[in-house]
Amino acid sequence: MKKLNKKKLGIFLLWFSIILLFSMIVFLVISFYSTLLVTKKLRYVVIGLMVLSLVLLGLAIHYIVKYKHILNFKKWIRWLFSILTGLYAAGCCGFLVLLYGPMPNFRDWLITTAMMTMHHQHYCQWFYNDKIINQVLGGNFIEDFTEDTDASMIDFNKVDKDANKYEQEILNHKKDAIYKIIRFKVNGCNAYLAAVYDPSKIKLAVSKWLGRSGQYIYDMAKEQNAVLAINGGGFNDPGYNSNGANPVGVTIKDGQLVTNRLDGGNIIGFNYDNVLLLTKNQGGQAALDAGYRDAVTMTPFLIVNGNPAFIKGNGGWGYAARTAIGQRADGIVLFLVVDSNEFRSKGASMVELTEIMQRYGAVNAANLDGGTSSVMVENGEMINDPIDSALRHRTRGIPTAFIVTED
Repeated sequence: MKKLNKKKLGIFLLWFSIILLFSMIVFLVISFYSTLLVTKKLRYVVIGLMVLSLVLLGLAIHYIVKYKHILNFKKWIRWLFSILTGLYAAGCCGFLVLLYGPMPNFRDWLITTAMMTMHHQHYCQWFYNDKIINQVLGGNFIEDFTEDTDASMIDFNKVDKDANKYEQEILNHKKDAIYKIIRFKVNGCNAYLAAVYDPSKIKLAVSKWLGRSGQYIYDMAKEQNAVLAINGGGFNDPGYNSNGANPVGVTIKDGQLVTNRLDGGNIIGFNYDNVLLLTKNQGGQAALDAGYRDAVTMTPFLIVNGNPAFIKGNGGWGYAARTAIGQRADGIVLFLVVDSNEFRSKGASMVELTEIMQRYGAVNAANLDGGTSSVMVENGEMINDPIDSALRHRTRGIPTAFIVTED
């Protein structure tokens, strides 16, 4: 082999061995924290490739030192590939620090978001074992309330004379307005807060194919002449790929039981006095006895009787597109929808949902279904931007929605 070729070989081996070495370091470290992506058997292959990369690195240094007086590549090519190789090595180190370093923010975000809201839980199971996942979930949770809502706290004649700027956003509206939408940002994502001034105009809509298929919320809104709508409660979603046909728990529409199960969380809805009630799911008959006229099932509660939930960390639900419902002491109902970003890596946590509801005066508030289901519809058109698991800008069929009508 010519000396010039050996010099080139030395440079090639240097770049290749560094890339191989740092790649194997990443996989080796991951193998100590999770056996899903790198099994114990595969770990030995990784160690073997690490040894090979070190041998190649030594050989590369030998060739470079031995033939150092011979020209090889153009200077700009040498610099370009050397910089790219260095960036790759630095990226591998940064990736490991992000996953396993002393700052837990990324780890907590990945685990809580993947385990609670994302379609593929293996996103975090690739990198963490069950022990680590359970430790993180144990440090990020929202505590259940032990009390139900006190309907007497709602006074439809209440007037706040010392309104702050958030109160003024709610209270300053056109005469005879049914609702008002306030727009702002949460973690760089669009958020929409609708203040509904007459809760008697809020009703529950259900898919016309309930039990067979969900329905797009904008179709439900158009068919029922709704001027405003948000998605409702949770639904059975095996494999995160269902058609949204079957609501979980208890569903009540116009005082009639639609579904009656004990799964899926607690009950959220309105009584005949147009007060938002939040109660534990004790079955459909208990919900009817409690006075519900329209209700869905979901969890968690965010505020009950003016008291915010105790939330540890980010609440254990991670960050995602969210929908929430609340009611102020003056009876005004709040619909809240927060979008995610185009990569579904941002949105709102339960902490932020609670803070927003408190900021705008809610004394009772609860989380509704989130993710791709999170939609606000005005006059038959979506005004937010839902994103599905394939990163497509579209929503999905759902079984229930809270709608506002002019009737």
